[in-house]
Amino acid sequence: MRVFVAGGTGVLGRRLVPQLVARGHQVTATTTSAAKLDLARRLGAEGVVMDGLDADSVAAAVTGARPDAIVHQMTAISMAHAGKPDIKHPDRWFAMTNRLRTEGTDNLLAAAAEAGVSHIVAQGYASWNGIREGGWVKTEQDPLDLLPGTAAQVGMEAIRHAEDVVLAAGGAVLRYGAFYGPGAIDDQVTLVRKRQYPLVGKGGGYSSWVHLDDAASATVLAVEQKATGVFNIVDDEPAPAAEWLPHLARCAGAKPPMRVPVWLARLLAGEQAVVMMTQGRGFSNAKAKQALGWEPRYPSWRQGFAEELA
Repeated sequence: MRVFVAGGTGVLGRRLVPQLVARGHQVTATTTSAAKLDLARRLGAEGVVMDGLDADSVAAAVTGARPDAIVHQMTAISMAHAGKPDIKHPDRWFAMTNRLRTEGTDNLLAAAAEAGVSHIVAQGYASWNGIREGGWVKTEQDPLDLLPGTAAQVGMEAIRHAEDVVLAAGGAVLRYGAFYGPGAIDDQVTLVRKRQYPLVGKGGGYSSWVHLDDAASATVLAVEQKATGVFNIVDDEPAPAAEWLPHLARCAGAKPPMRVPVWLARLLAGEQAVVMMTQGRGFSNAKAKQALGWEPRYPSWRQGFAEELA
């Protein structure tokens, strides 16, 4: 197949493109910088510079690639694009990513329709943001938490927009867990080693994780099978912060994380951090395993953190 990967030189794209190429697909990978065209070539793809927020730029890139499928991996979360992580103000930190998940998604879908591309696979998110009702582990049937009234709401609504329009177009949304792997959590590990990544309260909120290589392999399957609908792409072990954060610290050779009360965390880090650490809901991967035949190489963050930080 001819596969167009929007955001093909990003942190996930760098793991996805080689997997697609290894399975015989012809890949066009977009980047926002001409300086990264050589990286796209090294990954095995044809590189093209594209501005996901410019409809004409997107249309020209898609038309030129003549793809059979489009994969939407456009974000702007890296420090080069978004600056220093600011979890207290996710509306500011994720401002460009939110636009890519709304305007950028609309641009890709319009270009796909114009070029006659019938299938799109888009990035979603499923780590700690399951609805805060009932059990601690959610399926694709459960709604996501929009965190209404908080600084995170605009970002959560951007994720919902991407899901809604891609599903309406007959595509697939892969709700990836929190990424780890090459280049994915360097900033978090730095904070852990400085003991600046504390547990909040009892740390009972759940999160789901996924290694970049496993996220990529699930994406390849979704492309090849022309999958439709929503899939949680997470490992086998959703877990509370009180378990995964101390383990991350041990793997990083750091001292155990400090613990701060909820009121202080809310003051210093904002509501999103408090929800994630104390009330977050993780996700089940049962549907992806059954429907896509996907099996993560790293079934647990326990194994994955240890190997990545060895």
